[in-house]
Amino acid sequence: MQERIINILLGIVILTAAVLLIFIGSRKGGMTKKQKTMMIRILVSATVLLGLQFISAERFGTFDKYLFPASGRMIRFVCYLVDYFIIGYDILKKAVKGMKNRQVFDENFLMAVATIGAMALAVYENGEYLEAIAVMLFYQIGEWFQGYAVGKSRRNISSLMDIRPDYANVERNGKLEQVDPDEVGTGSVIVVQPGEKVPIDGMIVEGHSSLNTSALTGESLPREAKVGDEVISGCISMTGVLKIQTTKEFGESTVSKILDLVENASSRKSKSEDFIRKFAKIYTPAVCYSALALAILPPLVRMLFMGLAADWGVWIYRALTFLVISCPCALVISIPLSFFAGIGGASQQGVLVKGSNYLEILSKTKVVVFDKTGTLTQGVFEVNGIHHNELENAQIIEYAALAESASSHPISKSLQRAYGKEPDRTRVSDIQEISGNGIIAKVDGIEVAAGNDKLMKHLNIPYIDCHQTGTIIHMAIKGAYAGHIVISDIVKPHSQAAIASLKASGVEKTVMLTGDAKKVADQVANSLGIDEVYSELLPAGKVEKVEELLRVKSGKAKLAFVGDGINDAPVLSRADIGIAMGAMGSDAAIEAADIVLMDDDPMKISKAIRISRKCLRIVYQNIILALVIKFACLILGAFGIANMYLAIFADVGVMILAVLNAIRCLFVKKL
Repeated sequence: MQERIINILLGIVILTAAVLLIFIGSRKGGMTKKQKTMMIRILVSATVLLGLQFISAERFGTFDKYLFPASGRMIRFVCYLVDYFIIGYDILKKAVKGMKNRQVFDENFLMAVATIGAMALAVYENGEYLEAIAVMLFYQIGEWFQGYAVGKSRRNISSLMDIRPDYANVERNGKLEQVDPDEVGTGSVIVVQPGEKVPIDGMIVEGHSSLNTSALTGESLPREAKVGDEVISGCISMTGVLKIQTTKEFGESTVSKILDLVENASSRKSKSEDFIRKFAKIYTPAVCYSALALAILPPLVRMLFMGLAADWGVWIYRALTFLVISCPCALVISIPLSFFAGIGGASQQGVLVKGSNYLEILSKTKVVVFDKTGTLTQGVFEVNGIHHNELENAQIIEYAALAESASSHPISKSLQRAYGKEPDRTRVSDIQEISGNGIIAKVDGIEVAAGNDKLMKHLNIPYIDCHQTGTIIHMAIKGAYAGHIVISDIVKPHSQAAIASLKASGVEKTVMLTGDAKKVADQVANSLGIDEVYSELLPAGKVEKVEELLRVKSGKAKLAFVGDGINDAPVLSRADIGIAMGAMGSDAAIEAADIVLMDDDPMKISKAIRISRKCLRIVYQNIILALVIKFACLILGAFGIANMYLAIFADVGVMILAVLNAIRCLFVKKL
């Protein structure tokens, strides 16, 4: 009965391996050359082993009649030994190498000792070699699954490496020359042709095109880009030729920073990974010495103190079984793989996590604090209304834009965008800037005043308050009130949904910090459904407020801060975890942050939290699964209840289950 079950199991292994070979091998980038070689070895070894099961020991014994006594036994041993080396020679090689390097106690050593010992027992007892080879075969199948899983998650992260530009096109003497991006200085003009990557951050000075930003943001929809638009490196021009004036050197550009984040992510270990690594260093030697004691002490006690037969073979077999069971592969492999896959799954969604430790902290986040401008709003001020004016709207805007044409303030920029033309500075004269109030100037010889209510009071001109929230520019022409212009920041399309999604994800409190006036801050916070808002804060005030929130948060709950500006860098560093906007965020903010959102979409924050929590759930599932089964089987093995087949399940079976569970971190459902 047992022989029939074994044959069925081997048949299933061969069939499964064949199906995997056909399915995965047919997929582009499915397996590496090394993995294909290993798959062939598994198939060959399993086929040989299955074939040997149909040749009984008696049939091998017939060779004794034609050759010499015990020749059949020798031939049978050689056949199994050849199969053993087909499937296990690399494990033996690694075990020997580990002993030479004085790094003895690893899974290769355990597998080598256990299987060689099982083969030696079979020779001594003229028994079955099946167990030793089956242990090695199933172990290699488990290793293959683990290698494929790591490769898959690594490819998901490495797909970002496709954004690395190989060259930049520079026009010289009417011809395009390909140069190393490192050689292109700030302010140079580069040419990006259809299908090419944008190698360096810059501004479009000629041409228009659709940009594929999927490698950066995870979004499949292209973005239209025209003259005057800023573009970041790593995008692909799809439809047109662009001339771009670089604003950064290659080493400081977006693509370089992303690649640096990805390449260094695995160096920052989580507490769970550190625990497993320390656990394995203590656990592996402990079980090796325990197995040695199990092989020696009971026979000696039986022989010296109990007057019984030593039964060395029985206890050595139990010790070897104990060794196979004790392999910590499921823990050592699946836990780092879970975090690695989690980082890979997040990167596919346009969320770059700088290390698995930050993924672990993010999973415990209960308070999320936001900066306003550029984070929840677009950071682009636009004219939203013109009120109480007797002149045409276009004329009011024209006077305001010309009066403000000498200023570089964001308000002035918004007026010029609304004007839609390049201001003719020759039409403007006698410009007086009154600090904190506004500007007085002559436009076409007509006196124009543009500023806040303080300016109107300074000029003794009666004005009308505005009921809307925003920056109010009061206008006076020829000394008479001419109405006011409302300028306000625009809330990002997904901000309200992002706050709702965070609360649905289990975040207990949302807070907004801003330097804006209380009226503006309250209006934005109320429209988005934010729990608390603190306004008119300087950068130092934001740090103080975050420190206060850190003191009052409950238990092990973590606080995340989300920002994009240079003034947000200190707060990003102070929070338990800092999240920066990567597309338009400042270099200082991206450098200080632990997580970067590549498309500046606040909806990605709740997705990142869900990814981190899924990853941690899988990590804890794997730890509990591995430890419970391991210790249960170790006890059974020590008492002789567990045989090698149970040992195979306790080692390789648990490892395969844990690895397959870890792969789930790669797959993220769309919100």
